[in-house]
Amino acid sequence: MRLDRWGMVAALAFACAGCVTTGGGPGSNLKPDSKADERRHGAEVHTELGRRYMEQGNLEGAMDKLNKAIQFDPNFAPARTVLAVLYERIKDPANAELNYRKAVEIDPKKGDANNNLAVFLCQQGRAADAKPYFDRALADPFYGTPDVALSNAGTCALKAQDYDGAEAYFRKALERNPNNGDALFQMANVLYLKNDAFRARAFLQRFEALGVDSPDALKLGHDIELRLGNGEVAQDYAKRLRAKFPDSDPAHALEATARQ
Repeated sequence: MRLDRWGMVAALAFACAGCVTTGGGPGSNLKPDSKADERRHGAEVHTELGRRYMEQGNLEGAMDKLNKAIQFDPNFAPARTVLAVLYERIKDPANAELNYRKAVEIDPKKGDANNNLAVFLCQQGRAADAKPYFDRALADPFYGTPDVALSNAGTCALKAQDYDGAEAYFRKALERNPNNGDALFQMANVLYLKNDAFRARAFLQRFEALGVDSPDALKLGHDIELRLGNGEVAQDYAKRLRAKFPDSDPAHALEATARQ
């Protein structure tokens, strides 16, 4: 739900879609038929190995494989993306940004590459720098998940306290995909922040209808109902939060408020 829980891990999945292929095209068993094909094949294989090592928590092994992928083909964008994610994991934002930017440089019109860089920049507190890359992502007619980029852009605007801009992005995301859970939750959140608790409740109810439970949503439900004067319903949200997510930040925040 929060900015730091966006699709950076998901980036690992799409970054290597089609990896471990050969010169014959995705899924082909043909051998590479040129030096360029051999280099691309080597980059694909090592990128996939790096991704798997990262999933297993072997970050040193992942770094080794991803650097080999870059040696095979410095312009293999998925390798750059996964390497950027790895640099984020080891808290090296300078090299993470370098690789996200390289992926965009390789595929300047590619929606996912631009979305990834935009998300990274926003996580670094650079919302203004992120906006052009969100716009580029949304301009890609072949981008498969524009509602995700719109929701990400909305969360970025929300972090920058641009509530009206955030609401506009979330509305557009929901026009594309009415069941986008992040957009539904964040729309409820931004409306609550704009002191429109009644409409906030409606969007939170739509989120809850998806069958997703989270500590952030339960805390928001508690706060919305409290603002609407429904103390009993608010307490029900609080009980569910304490029971299901007792060690979560929202549960701790609720307890701190109760002690005041």
